[in-house]
Amino acid sequence: MIICVPVTPSGTVDPSWGRADRIAVTEVVDGAIINWNEHDTFWNTRHDDGSHGSHHARIAKFLIENKVEEVVANHMGEGMVRMMETMKIPTHLGAEGEAKAAVLSL
Repeated sequence: MIICVPVTPSGTVDPSWGRADRIAVTEVVDGAIINWNEHDTFWNTRHDDGSHGSHHARIAKFLIENKVEEVVANHMGEGMVRMMETMKIPTHLGAEGEAKAAVLSL
């Protein structure tokens, strides 16, 4: 399972999905993380570059390119939640604390 989570430099769940500067793309097999890659997305800086639609498209492209199957996050705006539903990517909101633990809690 390929799971995506926004992370801070200290390894905790970033409280904002759409404005996260770093995203971890993880692969979980049999309850263990076998792959963990962090990507500098700069979504916080890029959030206001253009319309919300273009920002959502940027995130959708990232998810597709990384073959993300589920997302763990603390918070996500209504428009982003709708986009995830349209993409059929399950989201698990309310995550806090250590990002790896949040991924493994699924």
